[in-house]
Amino acid sequence: MWLNEGFTVYFENRIMEALYGQDRALMLQSLGWGELQDEMAGLPPADTRLKLDLAGRDPDEGLTTVAYEKGASFLHTIERIVGRERFDAWLKGYFERNAFRPMTTELFLEDIRTHLVTTRALEDQLMMDAWIYQPGMPSNWQPPVSNAFVPVDAAARAFAAGGPASAIPWASWSTQERQRFLAWRQPVASANGRWLTPAQLADLESTLNLKAEGNAEIVFAWLQIAVKHRYQPAVPTLEHFLTTQGRRKFVLPLFTSLWAEGDWGRPIATRVYAQARAGYHPVTTGSVDAVVGRPN
Repeated sequence: MWLNEGFTVYFENRIMEALYGQDRALMLQSLGWGELQDEMAGLPPADTRLKLDLAGRDPDEGLTTVAYEKGASFLHTIERIVGRERFDAWLKGYFERNAFRPMTTELFLEDIRTHLVTTRALEDQLMMDAWIYQPGMPSNWQPPVSNAFVPVDAAARAFAAGGPASAIPWASWSTQERQRFLAWRQPVASANGRWLTPAQLADLESTLNLKAEGNAEIVFAWLQIAVKHRYQPAVPTLEHFLTTQGRRKFVLPLFTSLWAEGDWGRPIATRVYAQARAGYHPVTTGSVDAVVGRPN
């Protein structure tokens, strides 16, 4: 699966770079890296490999962020080490040589070792077997760093320290900058993992008009904060989102977060899931069933 999804994310990022510049591409890579870290933290180590053993399992279980973001990260790593010009030349030949034929991980490796990675030194640098067959991220992975996120992180720190939400330059930010702001977490939070007060949450929700937000990525990021803080005023937004948005990447983390909030979150999760389950894809229900349980 990573051969399809990883290449897709990689090419999408290259297109965004061509259209909007390197800063936008790095922002997207950085956000993807954050999503990948979050997902891998909750997966069995074996499921963080690119080449999965899905014998006896639903193939759709392999459609995690690993296939998408780790796959793309692997390709970015090859590009970084061999250089874009050489990598692009290999990519062009790879698609020409393999047009209209099935592709497997082993055929991919055979092609790249024949036409690009032809020395032991380069093989050792790329660590391709580690990327594909081992869990986690190999030691040659360099997480993307976006300088565009520096002021966003500064705004998040200032707000967490007690600044007003009106000081956040929300209107001038791109979607990616807004996602980054809402994904920011206090490095040293309280014992319960919370870093904002109810008054701060209310200020954020009102000033940024988060109740009326139409971008699912932004709503999801906000609801992750709201659930972690047991912010009751956001529950109607949460219920609406979970009953109208069926993507596993949004649904599963929110139900998982709700379940982790015990006596506050579990009744909400149980009630909302009973309403929403019939509209979810079977792979999504299988994942959420494992967290919440199947409704009677």
